[in-house]
Amino acid sequence: MSKKVKIKQIKSTIKRLESQKRTLEALGLRKIGMEVEHELSPSINGMINKVKHLVSINEIK
Repeated sequence: MSKKVKIKQIKSTIKRLESQKRTLEALGLRKIGMEVEHELSPSINGMINKVKHLVSINEIK
């Protein structure tokens, strides 16, 4: 079974690149404080790395 992570948006998308805004939207994050859970996969990992300065990541056990 793959690991699950909880991703929380902690910073705004104002004055960010359009690609970063779309990446957050693809992760399911629209507002500051929103949290989503995803199973860790190469695609999710790549999206997290692209916006790591805008989100916090916690591993779910």
